[in-house]
Amino acid sequence: MTPGNVHDLWVYLAGTPLLWLTLTLLAFIAADWIHLRFGRRALLNPVVLAVALLILVLWLTDTSYGRYFEGAQFVHFLLGPATVALAVPLYQQLADLRRHWRRILLGVLLGSATASTVAMGAAAMMGASLSTILSLGPKSVTTPIAMGISEKIGGEPTLTAIIVILTGIFGAVIAGPVLDLCRVRDPRARGLAMGVSAHGIGTATAFDESARTGAYAGMAMALSAVLTAVLLPLGLLGLR
Repeated sequence: MTPGNVHDLWVYLAGTPLLWLTLTLLAFIAADWIHLRFGRRALLNPVVLAVALLILVLWLTDTSYGRYFEGAQFVHFLLGPATVALAVPLYQQLADLRRHWRRILLGVLLGSATASTVAMGAAAMMGASLSTILSLGPKSVTTPIAMGISEKIGGEPTLTAIIVILTGIFGAVIAGPVLDLCRVRDPRARGLAMGVSAHGIGTATAFDESARTGAYAGMAMALSAVLTAVLLPLGLLGLR
């Protein structure tokens, strides 16, 4: 096959949405294999690797994100059912969650408040604009809710989405090693920390450790979203 034929074939395939869906799935399968092959090392998080592989493919093929998303939207649609599916491990840990609900609520409240306050405070100290500071407020909340909060308080939803994704990826990579360094062994504490600090991606990483850790991370992610959506706008209103 000549280079011209290869180019024509790629142009034809690139116009098919299923190509990008297939490449997304293959990228994650390859990343997950690498993750397992090297002993589930935090730095080789499959989400991080899959994102890097897809960015490389898009860059090499000069493909716009809009074209890519025409196919990847099918995976995006499954985020909803996947989030709802978190109810299963939560139900399995329901008795334990009920027994410790006060500690869970306090921990998530303090974690969410710390995440927002530190991010916004650091941005303010570095001279960031008001819209940028406000965009950082919901950085540890799952993307759809974070974008809604950002718009409500006067931030930039697009900037918030980017920051949330980077927060999740960074948190998923360093959460385990940091918790190990701090000698945090309890799966409940580890799950709460991952869910509050790194939302959905952190929760996925928590499930790699155990179902119990993942269940607590899922609970922390949900509570953090609710508490931030309610308290962050109220807190800013009080400051004004």
